[in-house]
Amino acid sequence: MAASAANATIDLNFEGINSTYPSGFAFINGFYDGGTSSDGTTGPNYGITFSPNAQAICLNSTTVVCSNTSKGGLGPANSREGALFFLSGSSTFMDIPAGFTTGFSFNYVSVSDVAVWSGVDGTGSLLATINLSPDSGSCPGYSAAFCPFSPIGVAFSGTGKSIEFAGVANEIVFDDVTFGSVTPGVPEPATWAMMMLGLAGLGLAGRRRAKSSVALAA
Repeated sequence: MAASAANATIDLNFEGINSTYPSGFAFINGFYDGGTSSDGTTGPNYGITFSPNAQAICLNSTTVVCSNTSKGGLGPANSREGALFFLSGSSTFMDIPAGFTTGFSFNYVSVSDVAVWSGVDGTGSLLATINLSPDSGSCPGYSAAFCPFSPIGVAFSGTGKSIEFAGVANEIVFDDVTFGSVTPGVPEPATWAMMMLGLAGLGLAGRRRAKSSVALAA
């Protein structure tokens, strides 16, 4: 039975979508909805679906180079091999038909916008938008220009049912997407003030300055 997103804190770390590590870039497909990824792997059934263009990127370690992206050894130890990105289109959607409330957060690298909508596939009312500042720098030893990731989150009123991750294809990566908390991977609302400080202070040099965003809808 699918987990109810509305009253639970759910963290998507995009691990296990690619069948092996290192790997290619599997399409997420039904991995979080009781189905399988394009690699045939299965994940927890949260009742969460993704647009057809949503893929899991392979993240670099100090001994593995499989992309141009890495966590740089930072963040949760169980979330350093895979992340969300897209190679076509100007955005990708995550649908949560059961809905979610309170807040939403994630880690990201590069420049993008994120929006929360009250309906699936970016329909209904726009509940929140996060305009992300460029943040990519470098992580010595990880052979990755897209590194490290930055945490960010937003609180909102209402019930969100979809998230739009917008930006330039192959120029933005997301990880540790967490519903019901403004801190990625950590259900601790007390850290909201620290997250707000991060909204203004993120900086990046030498990468494309295309407008990106993340949006929420119910």
